[in-house]
Amino acid sequence: MHRILLFDLDGTLLKTDKTISDKTLAAVRASREKGCIIGISTSRSESNSRKFTGALAPDIIISSGGAMVTLNGVVIVAEEFSGSETADIISAAREICGDLNITADTADKNAEYFMNCELPEDELKKSWGKAIYDDFNDFKRPALKLCFEIKDENKAKALADRLDYCDCIHFTDGDWYKFTKKGVTKETAIEKLCDHIGITSADMTAFGDDLADIGMLKMCGTGVAMGNALDEVKAAADVVIGTNDEDGIAEYLETMLRK
Repeated sequence: MHRILLFDLDGTLLKTDKTISDKTLAAVRASREKGCIIGISTSRSESNSRKFTGALAPDIIISSGGAMVTLNGVVIVAEEFSGSETADIISAAREICGDLNITADTADKNAEYFMNCELPEDELKKSWGKAIYDDFNDFKRPALKLCFEIKDENKAKALADRLDYCDCIHFTDGDWYKFTKKGVTKETAIEKLCDHIGITSADMTAFGDDLADIGMLKMCGTGVAMGNALDEVKAAADVVIGTNDEDGIAEYLETMLRK
């Protein structure tokens, strides 16, 4: 088994109900006992990721779609938009798309995740974790990542074209689009992590299900696609396993541990 195991969260490590099954948690812990380093690679913010992985206590968290990397709780990468860039991006989104739902990740440990979505308390806690409400009318904080809910694909494309200094990814389970700095992706974050700790991506196994995971599945030593992954993700992977709701990760790790 490779030295580092790197898991996407939604649709991969997390079940549909946003929990990690006991069987999967036990298998990941058993892998750690065999010497594996456990990492998360997600589009969620760093603090939001920790809410969903507290029992796992990951050694590595690649968050905000690759804009931030922490190793044992220490930030080693933070790629931010400036405050003025953040304001300009929000202004462009509203100009092209009208009134829309917005989220923003920042590197400020005291106020890391902002949103203007007014959701029921139970849904907010289940799917989003702790967030600070902001109307984004005068939001000028440096941001790691901005997300917009855009229901019109043509408007989303027009915004991506306008913001050609950004990297844009569509989350295929809804109408949300992620914007990070140009060249900031999960795979570039992995490259910087490898440089920092002195290994290569060939010594990693990566697990994922969505478009944002394709790059890391291709670059790591073994790319593992979930059974519920998009067809494009499965095509990019070395292995396809069971779904996130069927303990696909647990069964794969148990098999590898027996070898």
